[in-house]
Amino acid sequence: MHFLDLLTESLVRHFRSSLIITLLGLSAAYFWAGLGGLAIVSILALMEVSLSFDNAVVNATVLKHMDVRWQRRFLTWGMVVAVFGVRFLLPILIVALVTGEGLREVTVMALQAPKEYSRHLEEAHTEISAFGGMYLLLVFLSFLFQRDKNLHWLGWLERRLARLGKLESIEMVLALVALLAAQHFLPREQRLDSLVAGVAGIILYVLVKSISDLFNDPEGVQSGVHRAGFASFMYLELLDLSFSLDGVIGAFAITRDVVVILLGLTIGALFVRSLTIFLVRKRTLDEYLYLEHGAHYAIGALAILMLVDMSLPVPELATGLTGMGFILLALWSSIRHRHRHGEG
Repeated sequence: MHFLDLLTESLVRHFRSSLIITLLGLSAAYFWAGLGGLAIVSILALMEVSLSFDNAVVNATVLKHMDVRWQRRFLTWGMVVAVFGVRFLLPILIVALVTGEGLREVTVMALQAPKEYSRHLEEAHTEISAFGGMYLLLVFLSFLFQRDKNLHWLGWLERRLARLGKLESIEMVLALVALLAAQHFLPREQRLDSLVAGVAGIILYVLVKSISDLFNDPEGVQSGVHRAGFASFMYLELLDLSFSLDGVIGAFAITRDVVVILLGLTIGALFVRSLTIFLVRKRTLDEYLYLEHGAHYAIGALAILMLVDMSLPVPELATGLTGMGFILLALWSSIRHRHRHGEG
């Protein structure tokens, strides 16, 4: 019982803010749209958490190298960016670019004519998938071709791929080949826009990676640590952006109410962030060695599914189950490793 008490206390401490926001969000959903809205917000929140578990694990691998101050900022400032930036303002900006309307007009459209708003957002689905798919694919390939990686999950495969990492920019070449191959399955009128969106995803990844490497200069002093924390913070936010784009569009398949969508995704996003902090503070990634690998393979699978989704619809449930499958396999491998080495 003492162990259960400690576990419960730990969970409450790490997820307290998430639980408070959940109660407030569910109350707001009930007052806005009644019991129906309450049910839909609950479904959206559960979907967001289940589909983003791999995101939490990858976030934790970056966050564990940041100091406590930047970890707190990720949970506070980062939450504002994740909710109002990625899940509300970014879709409005996308619709504004597609329609040529002003941001104010699109915001009014989202609140007063949600069917038209979601239709315009769906029209940009191909470009969104190309952008997010390329960014996530490079995250996966960069991990796969890491030359100084000593721990391998699929040893026979990963050791050979690590040797390919000696080839200059091999991950960039493969990402561009994947993007060009995806164009073959698109109608001609969509190819240029999707190609530009995919290249934009590549450029953004290269910029963020370059800035991160610059700020992580080991010769830096305290100001260098601060800049490195900021670079990692931006990397995490962009990673969340790529993960969330498809989820935002998918939410419109459940409801057209923008407020209900925002409430549901907000609750889910905060739980994912609390889960990330929990994984870092409990040093879960140190105890279960292959979780980081599983999360990156899940990212690779999601990137490929997003590229496929440009021309062939892929159910969001399929992407979530695929990612969860890699995480569970990595967890099982980690547990087996602990038992073999007498750590369990």
